Amino acid sequence: MHKNNQKVVLIGTGDVGASYAFSLLNQGISDELVLIDLNEKKTIGEVKDLNHGKTYAPSPLKVKAGSYEDCKDAGLVVICAGAAQKPGETRLDLVDKNLKIFKSIVDQVMDSGFDGIFLIATNPVDILTYAVHKFSGLPKERVIGSGTILDTARFRYLLGEQFEVSPTSVHAMVIGEHGDSELPVWSTADIGGRPLSMLLDELPNKDEFMEKTYVNVRDAAYEIIEAKGSTYYGVAMGLARITKAIMSDQNAVLTVSALLEGEYGHDDLYIGVPAIINKDGIREIIELPLNDVETQQFSKSVETIKNIQNPFFEA
Repeated sequence: MHKNNQKVVLIGTGDVGASYAFSLLNQGISDELVLIDLNEKKTIGEVKDLNHGKTYAPSPLKVKAGSYEDCKDAGLVVICAGAAQKPGETRLDLVDKNLKIFKSIVDQVMDSGFDGIFLIATNPVDILTYAVHKFSGLPKERVIGSGTILDTARFRYLLGEQFEVSPTSVHAMVIGEHGDSELPVWSTADIGGRPLSMLLDELPNKDEFMEKTYVNVRDAAYEIIEAKGSTYYGVAMGLARITKAIMSDQNAVLTVSALLEGEYGHDDLYIGVPAIINKDGIREIIELPLNDVETQQFSKSVETIKNIQNPFFEA
């Protein structure tokens, strides 16, 4: 069957999935959205609620509840299903539970004849994206994780607040595990063409600001989960941004979970790195010129992921 590159199938209509669907509707991204969830009653409710907002949407997105059979001609399948992160629980604690869930999901998607792009949001996203790549047999460029797109957004927001500029004018990235071992790449960041290092040198409390910013980025999810149970708006907007880059063939640079095959000196894992995203998925991984400290931090992040991942995938 002919693939509809503007059709999105969303698996999992919890807080993240529903927020993602709402973001697509609000931004006029894609032509068709199919929602799948074990809780069929809730899914039908989400569909009705979304459709009632179409009058005020920028474009008439077709929204319906469906089944795995709907994946057969979809251009993009987005997975937000799985066990959620609980207070006091790290993303990596979720791996055992969610690998079992994902095997079942991916098998059903592939059985439909799906031949599009997977986008993964469920945590631990780096390991689960690797799992989808293994389970599906699809080429690496067509299996993408949300990676550090949210962490990067948090970093850019905090820098924008400090230097009183829009976060869209802040060019800075967080790479590595979407988790506690992630690292902000201070050395390559700039604001309005001025190296961030110059701006930092003007601060009287430079070291304190850098440490506080890093901690606030790293621990943001824990604080939000403690306050309201889960995080969903930020990551949903990030997923929508990745979707737009795919649907509109933008060749946009975004920090996603991509498979390393020698880049940054590592291989055989998905991890958050800047990559060029277009209609074919990941066109190319961009290797940043990390300094010695950042190189060591990135290697530690790789080790963190592999220590959890390898026991599940070694023969």
